[in-house]
This record gives sequence, C-alpha cells and structure tokens, in this order.
Amino acid sequence: MRAVFCNGFGSIDVLEIRDVPIPEPKENQVLIKVMATSINRPDLVQREGKYPPPPGESEILGLEVAGVIEKLGPNVEGWKVGDRVMSLVGGGGYAEYAVAYANHLIKIPESMSFEEAACVCESYITAYLNVFILGELKDGETALLHGGGGGVNTAAIQLVKALAPKSKIAVTVAPEKMEGVKKLGADLLINYKETTDFSDIIKEFTNKKGVDVILDHVGAKYLDPNIKSLAYAGRLVIIGVISGIKAELNIGLLMVKRHKIIGSVLRSRPVNEKGEIIKEFTKVAIPKFADRTIVPIISKVFTLDEVKDAHKMMEDDLHFGKIVLKIG
Repeated sequence: MRAVFCNGFGSIDVLEIRDVPIPEPKENQVLIKVMATSINRPDLVQREGKYPPPPGESEILGLEVAGVIEKLGPNVEGWKVGDRVMSLVGGGGYAEYAVAYANHLIKIPESMSFEEAACVCESYITAYLNVFILGELKDGETALLHGGGGGVNTAAIQLVKALAPKSKIAVTVAPEKMEGVKKLGADLLINYKETTDFSDIIKEFTNKKGVDVILDHVGAKYLDPNIKSLAYAGRLVIIGVISGIKAELNIGLLMVKRHKIIGSVLRSRPVNEKGEIIKEFTKVAIPKFADRTIVPIISKVFTLDEVKDAHKMMEDDLHFGKIVLKIG
C-alpha cells in the first residue's frame, strides 16, 4: 500500500510516499480501507520532530480515517466487513489501509460522505472532550474559543451551537477569517492581531461576569488574559502551547475566584479511556451530524500525492475548517 512517512524531520520536503505492507489487525482491532483522512496541526508538529507517536503506534502520519472495514481482528464484535466507519488512530491515517481499535470506531451516518467523515474524529472529539466533558459547559453559559477558523475551533463553535444553543460564544480570530466565524454563529469576534489582552473586551461582553469556559491552544502568551477573563468557578482548558510553555500565574486570583486550569491531550490517552470518550461523543453528538445540524467544514480536498501542498496550506494558515486528503 502507499503511505506517507517523514524522511527525517523538518519542512514539507521531508514528506515522502512509500510502498509498504498492509498492516494486520491485532486483537480488538480492524483493518480499514481508507477512503479519506485529514490534516491536523499535530501532524505538522510530528513532521518537525516535536510530537512522536505513542509507543507501539504507526510511524505513518495521520490521526483519523474514514473508510470501509476490510478485515476483522480477533475478538471484534459488533462490526462486520463492509461497514462504513470513521475512527481516531494513534498514527497511520495517511495511507491506503490503516488499523483502528474496534471501540474507537464510529458508524458513518448515511447522510455523510467519506470526506466529511474524515473531518470528525480528531477535531470534533477534541472539541467535545475539552469543552463539554472537561470544561463542563452547560447550556446558557459563555465560552471563549481561541483560534477562529481552525479545525478544532470551528468544530467547537458548531458543537456549542448544536448542544448548548442558549450559550454565548466569543472567538479570537484573524481578520481574514472573521466573516466565516460570524456565519457559524459566534456572538463576539476579537481580532487577535490587534490585541493579545482581550480581557477588557470579554468583561464588557459579559457585563463584568467573565466567561465560564475557555478553550486555548496558545499557551503562555494567553495565560494572564485568560485568567482575567474567567468568571467565578470558570474553567480554562489548555490543549496547545504554540506561544510557549512558561508564564507567570496569579495564584491568589486563581484561589479567590475558584478557577480550574486543565491540561489536556487526546492522542496519548489509554485505548479504553479514548473508547469511553468516543462512546459518549457518538451518543450525544453523532445524531447532530446524521440530521445535518452539524456539517463538517471542508476547506479543500487534496489527493495523497498532494500531501505537501496540503501541509503547506495549513502551515500558511490559509484554511478555514478542515483540509482533507482523499485516498480511496
């Protein structure tokens, strides 16, 4: 089969397509004929040598797949060859075939294409986990979502609109992506290229109350304004550190306002823990995809041979929503 590997670490030039054997599904796994996958920010970080796959996972890039079950491994129940499925994978998504754990599979609704399904598992499950499970957003509360226009951000906006329709959403966003974010239903747009301390804007937006949940991938630079933007008992969930890993924290304010700061990653969680997250996501969110309340936003579809162009598009931040690789 054809698959994408990194020949060393660095720029898009290290990406190469190789012919390698089709993997064999082990116990509790299935083999999927991949029809589509997507590009995610961690793929670029892995390509740069800063995010190695967990032990035992494939060196092939790619964290999610959509396709058809080709073969069942030992002890797999509830699935059959030919089922249309989407799944998280610890690696191996940029390939013609990939293995996935059976308890990570989600049946693709009939209303969804493979390209749309390839957008769901990494971004939408990440958003659901961090906004609703860890962030505990309740309908009617207010959320601040950083990084308007990216895959996780657009997923989070759509999920909040669908699952917590009374909630208000503030988004930090580049000016060129404001119109798209506005169309998704954000209530407040903050141009992050004009201000890095958005706390006064948030206070005015919330009548000095602050927001209940913040989803942040920026890290150090945003820690102080994030804390100043939180309401009493507010939750800050950090899923990335693109601006750095070290910053000063006013612990007194944290204590007095009963804030929670939660660090979160999805890829390295144990198999069964991810399975429980996926089970809840499937129950709560997948019906919204099936009835087209939520439709994944595809910025552009590339072929496997165009993987360098796909990475360059994300690297240059020219996308809105998801970048898809069509494989099958």
